[in-house]
Amino acid sequence: MSLARVTTFSFHGVEAVPVEVQVQVAAGLPAFTVVGLPNKAVGESRERVRAVLSVLGLSLPPKRILVNLAPADLVKEGSHFDLPIALGLLAAMGVIPVDELAGYAAMGELALDGTIGPVAGVLPAALACAARDLGLVCPAEQGTEASWAGATEALAAPDLRTLIAHFQGRQALSPPSSPPPAVHEVGGPCLSEVRGQESAKRALEIAAAGAHNLLMIGPPGSGKSMLAARLAGLLPDLSPAEALEVSLVRSVAGGLEAGRISARPPFRDPHHSASQAALTGGGPRARPGEVSLAHRGVLFLDELPEFPRPALEALRQPLESGRVTVSRAAAHVSYPARVQLVAAMNPCRCGYLGTAGRECGQAPRCGEAYQGKLSGPLLDRIDLTIEVQPIAPRELARAPSGETSAVVAARVAAAREVQRARYEGHRFSTNAEAPVEAIREGFAAEALGLCETAAERLGLTNRGFTRALRVARSIADLALEPVVSRAQVAEALGFRLRKPNAG
Repeated sequence: MSLARVTTFSFHGVEAVPVEVQVQVAAGLPAFTVVGLPNKAVGESRERVRAVLSVLGLSLPPKRILVNLAPADLVKEGSHFDLPIALGLLAAMGVIPVDELAGYAAMGELALDGTIGPVAGVLPAALACAARDLGLVCPAEQGTEASWAGATEALAAPDLRTLIAHFQGRQALSPPSSPPPAVHEVGGPCLSEVRGQESAKRALEIAAAGAHNLLMIGPPGSGKSMLAARLAGLLPDLSPAEALEVSLVRSVAGGLEAGRISARPPFRDPHHSASQAALTGGGPRARPGEVSLAHRGVLFLDELPEFPRPALEALRQPLESGRVTVSRAAAHVSYPARVQLVAAMNPCRCGYLGTAGRECGQAPRCGEAYQGKLSGPLLDRIDLTIEVQPIAPRELARAPSGETSAVVAARVAAAREVQRARYEGHRFSTNAEAPVEAIREGFAAEALGLCETAAERLGLTNRGFTRALRVARSIADLALEPVVSRAQVAEALGFRLRKPNAG
């Protein structure tokens, strides 16, 4: 009887959980069994491994082969178990030395010709290997991704034949290329292309400065989507720690292309037919949803009332806590979800409520019913609400170009730097995340009094009052003023509407 062990990983959110692949070849009736709560993809690994060994000119021994995935009470999912099962079986058969595998973890999907295909989760697996002083065997396409964990020796193999030759000492695999620096490109459409809409552009700048949630309301063609698409160009680069957080989520979702870690905040714009699982995460494997893929970036929801009501209501908790928890009978997974929500909507279903000569016959009831699809608790989490009115064709054609994205982004970056210095040593770095205790000290007495009085008269909730203070603080940061004035509070309150159709 022979026994070989190979380390691989399962994933709980963005955390890599070590799994020991134990392969035993013993006397008995010929069989190839995989145990340890494998899902269908893992159970099918034995057929892929059998086919690959045949291509390599090897045959399974006429004995009982048992593959145990320990711990046995953890559900194992994904095709990345192919490679560790194959390596463990080759070691148990004596094809490669057992001792050579002791210092490595492995993950990769096997094609029927023996090539090793890319899999999700290489980056968190590499970080887990670095913490355990292990090397990582991975697909050649993901060697750069694995090399981001500098303490980890990465063996990036194109196929199983090459990997066998390496472990047998006949051919050494060269280390993967050094990881490229984080990508900093901005690009994208420029804010100067938006003619007019000065109040809307002002709200967009404030939202970018403090990472505030923003809701734009207006008829079709007024420029809501155009404005939202230009928000990404106003945001500063992510810090190295934030870029790593974002990349971990993308790696687990299988979306980290060519091992490139981007320093730019993500921008996600799912279609309004997206389900609750698509937005917040879920499915059989509890995968991250759009709110997690937009972590440290922007989640843009166009045609907000057209999204399924349960999907929108599921966003309430992530918008407040910055994390989303996906609970299933077989999984309880938490993903980061610190996003800046930007939403756009028409004032009613036909889109022309309040436009003379274009309203439908059901106005204004159609607007009340349409806007009633959005719950009060969800709207209470919106920091700025603005009305975007269409520009007349004559004015649109003759309006001069406004400031470029680069000019506005410079002001936003300066405001973010003020916030970073103010909150240094805390777990938050923007006004949108800061608790009220961290921001109210910088308010002039008359400014704080105005906000308190307005909160009582407008009937703002405690959350609404706090968010108004945060917006006022961001307005002051844009002006590089250490003390929030009464005028800045008044501007912030002008964006704080209780309902989309409020005056």
